[in-house]
Amino acid sequence: MQQPEILYEDDALMVCHKPAGLATQTKRLGQQDMESILRNHAALASRKAGRGALPYIGIVHRLDQPVEGVMVFAKTTQAAAKLSAQVQRHSFGKKYYALVSLPDERADFRKATGLKESGTLEDWILFEPKQNLSHIVPRGTPGAKKAVLDYQLIWQDAGRALLDITLHTGRHHQIRVQLANLGTPICGDRRYGGTPEEQLALCSYHIDFEHPADCRSMEFDVVPENKLLRVCISAV
Repeated sequence: MQQPEILYEDDALMVCHKPAGLATQTKRLGQQDMESILRNHAALASRKAGRGALPYIGIVHRLDQPVEGVMVFAKTTQAAAKLSAQVQRHSFGKKYYALVSLPDERADFRKATGLKESGTLEDWILFEPKQNLSHIVPRGTPGAKKAVLDYQLIWQDAGRALLDITLHTGRHHQIRVQLANLGTPICGDRRYGGTPEEQLALCSYHIDFEHPADCRSMEFDVVPENKLLRVCISAV
């Protein structure tokens, strides 16, 4: 299993590049996750510094296990509270690359979806925990939550299109289910009808937020490890 790359660390937080296939947090015994790996990293640093206190790692937001990308974790309860508040008021910026499948090699995104090359998707999503699936449902459906994202088409060729996504709400499987609902599922997303690539072609490549200690602007970008995404991005 590939290990996360630590991009930045101070007394309040850590920013990491989570690899695809590694869960943010899991209850499965013996299975590594971001939380346990970072806690072990912090414990080792604490021992080297002569501190015996058990390190704190606070989960501020999540990425699906098959999704790679940049994440921030809190190292104190105070930092966790302030970062979580930013997430709740939607001032925590997150951008994604998503490579989607078009109906056939001759199709383009506009014809396939009836949408412009940039715009906003607003849907209502219902999470089914027993199946670990989400569905687009009519507004007013009990338990459904509003899901909003902006998209920008940045490349397309041979039945595929690369979208730059700005996420405004963090619903379960949101980007995956909203794009599948258009008839353009993400490549490799077998759960929602995507083509059977080895890896889900979705990466959270950008994050921005205010530092919880001094309110300075923090901004981080990563280059996807996904080979298919990298090839398409290089063609832009």
